[in-house]
Amino acid sequence: MLALAVSFSVYAQNPHRKVYCEIVGTQKFMSNKCTVEVDYGQEQNIWAWKGQSLVDENGEKIVFNSMVDAMNFMGELGWEFQDAYVITIGQQNVYHWLLAKYISDESINEGLTTKQEYKEKQLIEQ
Repeated sequence: MLALAVSFSVYAQNPHRKVYCEIVGTQKFMSNKCTVEVDYGQEQNIWAWKGQSLVDENGEKIVFNSMVDAMNFMGELGWEFQDAYVITIGQQNVYHWLLAKYISDESINEGLTTKQEYKEKQLIEQ
């Protein structure tokens, strides 16, 4: 009985919930590399979708070798593949991958920085 009470107490202090994000990859012109935008439900300006590109600590766009490379990056942050589909616009394929992970207290975007978030952080620091 005591073990059951302790397990409920631990669960109540550390609830896990499943969250989702979508990564959208487009192949760079005349290259096999791709850039990835991420949508984890963040507030965004509909006219500034390109502001959702993943960037490194210097604000530079992260360029991946492929969508699998991007998935490996996301997998290191705890994201798991759920589903995928491709849309062809003109002669360019746009890859949509739905990912999920369980979180407790950390932010849904822990380990991820978008171009828009990087710019906002730079403004705050000035």
